[in-house]
Amino acid sequence: MDEIRNIIIQVETLKAEKKFSDSIAQLQKALTKYSDDYRLYEELADIYLYMSDHNKAMAALDFALTLNPDSATGNYLKGFILLGEDKINEAISYLEKSNKLFGNNAEVLRNLGWAYTMSNQHDRGITILKRALNISPEDELITEDLAMALIGTGDIAGWNKLLKKIGKTPSTQS
Repeated sequence: MDEIRNIIIQVETLKAEKKFSDSIAQLQKALTKYSDDYRLYEELADIYLYMSDHNKAMAALDFALTLNPDSATGNYLKGFILLGEDKINEAISYLEKSNKLFGNNAEVLRNLGWAYTMSNQHDRGITILKRALNISPEDELITEDLAMALIGTGDIAGWNKLLKKIGKTPSTQS
């Protein structure tokens, strides 16, 4: 399995260089030899997400989750895509599963907290977003999501405080 790990590292390097076609080609070649390794399909899905091709990303994820339904990464990515498609309840189920498998991951918690906020479960969403921010206190995306969740509950002071923290202009209301 060391070879799979090496392939993934090489693909990650290519992704960082925005060489998406090369990444896909390398994964397709690897899949001819390791067609039963779910991680390669997750990498393929991640590349398609970078390329904003959610249909191909979802197809790769569905295959990865067929091979390993208990993949924390696969469940997270599927929840992330579903959240972006406003399929909130479906997203929550995948993000919850990812959180159980991959606990205390700030990015999983950020998306889970936002999903709960979007489903009008503001208190639960805010609690989860605060937990994410405690884990990753400098993360601006978590801070922004928490600020938006707070304004959704009418907590303008909390919203202003968080926006000031990340250098954004807060509301003049109080």
